[in-house]
Amino acid sequence: MDIKNSTILITGGTNGIGLEMVKQLLPLGPSDIIVTGRDARKLMKVKSQFPLIHTFQSDVSKPEDIRELYTLVTQQFPNLNIIINNAGIMRNLDLRDQGLNLTDITSEIDINLSGTIQMVHQFLPYLLNRPSAAVVNVSSGLAFLPFPLSPVYSAAKAGIHAYTQILRLQLRDTNIKIIELAPPATDTSLGDPFEGLVDSSINMKTDKMVSVAIKGIMKDTSEIKPGLSKLLKIMSRIAPDTALKMVDSTIRKATEKLKNER
Repeated sequence: MDIKNSTILITGGTNGIGLEMVKQLLPLGPSDIIVTGRDARKLMKVKSQFPLIHTFQSDVSKPEDIRELYTLVTQQFPNLNIIINNAGIMRNLDLRDQGLNLTDITSEIDINLSGTIQMVHQFLPYLLNRPSAAVVNVSSGLAFLPFPLSPVYSAAKAGIHAYTQILRLQLRDTNIKIIELAPPATDTSLGDPFEGLVDSSINMKTDKMVSVAIKGIMKDTSEIKPGLSKLLKIMSRIAPDTALKMVDSTIRKATEKLKNER
């Protein structure tokens, strides 16, 4: 995919992977970079850091926001040709917790999975009319092997993986490249809820991960699996139950240790 002269829309671009993508994409010379996020203050901060970008407050879990975003972006940036569906949240959830109501329990589905699907559905007809276009859906290494502390997040990312596979299949004869980026654990705030429960020393540096991701996008790599994500996919094929039990055992020991320290 030719990044130079492209117009790129990044959802969830105010921190973590999305923000690092902004930082690394700008020097490559895209015509415009459009960043969305739910928090107006964070958007203002990013805009002050990178004055050349364009920002829109938008929540991918709200269909009305997506429709409004579509209207504004396609009117103001008619050359839009790349969408990076990066917006996401990750929580540490105990499914036995009755304090989680029916609306709250699906937050990660609403943002991570439904948000991605609805963004693609809204913008797809427009992208089909572009000479060259790409959709990058950000899943996770946990799409291949679920994480015991994040059941809904894992389910959402597995859903993105499956959806992206079929999207690529159905659009194989079109002008749109369909790319899945499956990051491993990275050193972003997404991992904050799991401090002390997992070994954060193995987290991939966000700048390195994004560098690998952008190179993959430029080469039209259909499935980009930086760092440990490649290993997670292999483990999911050869010994999924054993791998999951090993991770669960490690977490249980860490949880017990934290309880004793308190």
